[in-house]
Amino acid sequence: GWFRRLLHKSKPSSGESSLSTSRSASSSPSSSSVESSSSSPSTSLASSVCPSPVSVDISASGSARWTKSYDVCICHSEVDLELVEELVAYLEGQPESFRCFLQLRDATPGSAVVTELCDAVQNSHCWVMLITPGFLQDPWCKYQMHQALAEAPMANGRTIPVVKDVDRKDYPRELRNLYYIYMALKEKSFKQIRDTVFRYLQELCRSSTSGM
Repeated sequence: GWFRRLLHKSKPSSGESSLSTSRSASSSPSSSSVESSSSSPSTSLASSVCPSPVSVDISASGSARWTKSYDVCICHSEVDLELVEELVAYLEGQPESFRCFLQLRDATPGSAVVTELCDAVQNSHCWVMLITPGFLQDPWCKYQMHQALAEAPMANGRTIPVVKDVDRKDYPRELRNLYYIYMALKEKSFKQIRDTVFRYLQELCRSSTSGM
């Protein structure tokens, strides 16, 4: 009797068989289908969906740039004043008209040196440290460097070391976790400083806009 029932058992239709086959194929794609999907237009479309950084006008009124009095403070020794004046003239002559704090020019007469150095750091977005032999011997330069590092311990692009005529072994240990600009060609170094300040200000303005 069991053999007879086995012979009369209904077989699945061709439609059901093909459906179950297609389900099986869709749940376990072959390696060839994976390879083709990796190069499919949908992948390139997904990558193109990631937004590129939006250009921000740092000179727009109301931007985060104007929350501080200066865009950049130049920390330097007196023996490097001539070079620093050239750098300041270059930055202030850019289309963005970067606002620079130059101690000899902008410090308040009669004010305490400590007060002026601290105010310059706190009221500037970025700080250029011109690391030269004169800088290493000037205690006020080191003081201002420490104030800048205390203001922004993680730097975030605000502290910009610029090295000139200093051996690696003499480079301040406090700055060794930061990339620096080596001043070999003056014009190239000036442009690197300008680009770094501009990049920080643009990111600052972009972040403040997105957070509103």
